[in-house]
Amino acid sequence: MPWQRRSKLLCASLVALGIGATVASADGCKAPEDPPYVEQREPCSDHNPLRNVYFGDLHVHTSYSFDAYNNDVRVDPFGAYAYARGQTVQLPDAAGIGVREATIDRPLDFAAVTDHGEYLGEVAACVDPDSPAYDTELCAGLRAGDPAVMAQWGLELGASNPVRSPIICDLVDCGGYLGDAWARTQAAAEEAYDRSASCSFTSFVAYEWSGATKLSNLHRNVIFRSEVVPSVPATHFEDPTSWELWRSLKSGCIDAGGSLNGCDVLAIPHNTNWSNGNMFIAEYPEDPAISGGDTQLELAKLRAELEPIMEVYQHKGDSECMNGVSGILGEPDELCEFEKLRQGEFEDCGDGTGMQGMVNGGCVSRLDFARGILLEGLSEQARLGVNPYKLGLMASTDTHNGTPGAVDEAAYLGHFGSAEGDANLRLTGAVPGGPMDSPGGLIAVWAEENSRGAIFDAMRRRETYGTSGPRMAVRLFGGWGYAEDACASPSLVEQGYAEGVPMGGDLPARAEDDGDAPRFMVQAFKDAGTEASPGHDLERVQIIKGWVDGEGQRHVQVYEVAGEPGDASVDPSTCETSGSGSASLCSVWQDPDFEASQSAWYYARVVEVPTCRWSTRDCNALAAAGEELPSACEVYPDVIQERAWTSPIWYTPE
Repeated sequence: MPWQRRSKLLCASLVALGIGATVASADGCKAPEDPPYVEQREPCSDHNPLRNVYFGDLHVHTSYSFDAYNNDVRVDPFGAYAYARGQTVQLPDAAGIGVREATIDRPLDFAAVTDHGEYLGEVAACVDPDSPAYDTELCAGLRAGDPAVMAQWGLELGASNPVRSPIICDLVDCGGYLGDAWARTQAAAEEAYDRSASCSFTSFVAYEWSGATKLSNLHRNVIFRSEVVPSVPATHFEDPTSWELWRSLKSGCIDAGGSLNGCDVLAIPHNTNWSNGNMFIAEYPEDPAISGGDTQLELAKLRAELEPIMEVYQHKGDSECMNGVSGILGEPDELCEFEKLRQGEFEDCGDGTGMQGMVNGGCVSRLDFARGILLEGLSEQARLGVNPYKLGLMASTDTHNGTPGAVDEAAYLGHFGSAEGDANLRLTGAVPGGPMDSPGGLIAVWAEENSRGAIFDAMRRRETYGTSGPRMAVRLFGGWGYAEDACASPSLVEQGYAEGVPMGGDLPARAEDDGDAPRFMVQAFKDAGTEASPGHDLERVQIIKGWVDGEGQRHVQVYEVAGEPGDASVDPSTCETSGSGSASLCSVWQDPDFEASQSAWYYARVVEVPTCRWSTRDCNALAAAGEELPSACEVYPDVIQERAWTSPIWYTPE
């Protein structure tokens, strides 16, 4: 069926589903003359002024992404949202046959499908039998799972001037196919969104901008607040730099009028651990075509507006911290060794940048990790008067199976379809990190209700945290006058908001009767888990402080504030646990090293007791079946300690 005809039918379906931003036309989808509604729905029955915690996944690829389809994944956006709500999907085995059943242990509260905007149209053309490009060697290779196709398209995204595939786009209208796939993406999000009073599930219209210049990762997930979105996504082909992406989102959504009244959007950078320092280098474009003639101050404000949070963890590793990088003073942090794709010695970028991080190459920078980025923000604030890196923290999976929230270590099925279709492939493969990949994490938000507006606004104000998978409930408040015994108070949360700020906020000005140093209240409850798979105890809570001294030196210090390493352990040969930690931990902590003249930030890290890593479970299963064990079973960690990272709270001298 020609794309124009399909597009008309899709637009009619969108209107029937209640998306007021599109109507059927001879040219596909176009906006009506009257502005569409924004968030038309019943009031949520779970509305809570003191905010509830909701768990979600905002980094999800389906069969619409070229690298997922190339690995035999056929779960589309509709199927991905069904999985997030508790339904079963079929994943391919090592032979590419969809026979592996996957079901989430607990439905998520919210999710976003974030297929690559790049090649979204090309994939749609390649799988359409009526497309003139269908029988090209490139399209046939994509459908057959030829890894050379994924490599070719991935490498083309690393070019200085990336372009759409001429092999396909010279034969078909790639823009039309892009609009078609984007319309289906919107339809899937709308179908999944619960607009009733029960507010059981929230979906977001979203996509991934996949910039990868010189094979350094620059990717962002673009999340829209409502169903009011541009007609097509802004991709790396039209906007080849992050600055151009932000300008496009600002002008094409936030500042747009007419049918896009009410459009709002944010971008979430991810996998900074693969960026060779490029994603957060403090450089500003001098080209007026990119900068728009704005000053560095105006550009810093633009970045801060569009990127309020960053992904600190996902299946391609941890981006919190890295021992041994230059430019940060402080003692080594043993917990920074958690889930690192880069192992052993590495070249340090220093104050420069490198390339080829996406293939685990090039130098490693302090700006590849949240602590270095947050510290750079303090330096930029001192220089410009605005902090372009005032970033909250979150986590997600980056699944390429269409399985949002598939984070259970004991049920890990991989992330790349047939490339990880059995235990041996997961333990020996190289897509992208093989046995060093993880199931990924979840984003948690504190919001008044489970609706698009409430969750988006929580992300905008950075009242978010990330976990490596468990659904532990974590609060962090900062102020000056919290009582030392506040943990015993039933009104801890009320006091937290009334007398200070939550995670993601700025410490209020100090009153005359306040203490000499700020106090932080942190409260954490273990993940209860399920009847079949109970959650694990908490071991300890830490507060990590970062500051820049009067000479411009960057510092980090880790403080133990609740709990401690105890007798809890795990037997890797059986994955049986022994000993115990705590079901909950709480502390009111005052900074003993506070200097009123130094800008600083503080975030909490909550750590579980040790448990078996997924790779250990796969190795044990192979051993029980009498199979030869791959070398990964001797090399990689047996045990992990799952954790959560809160968004920081910032202090700025008066």
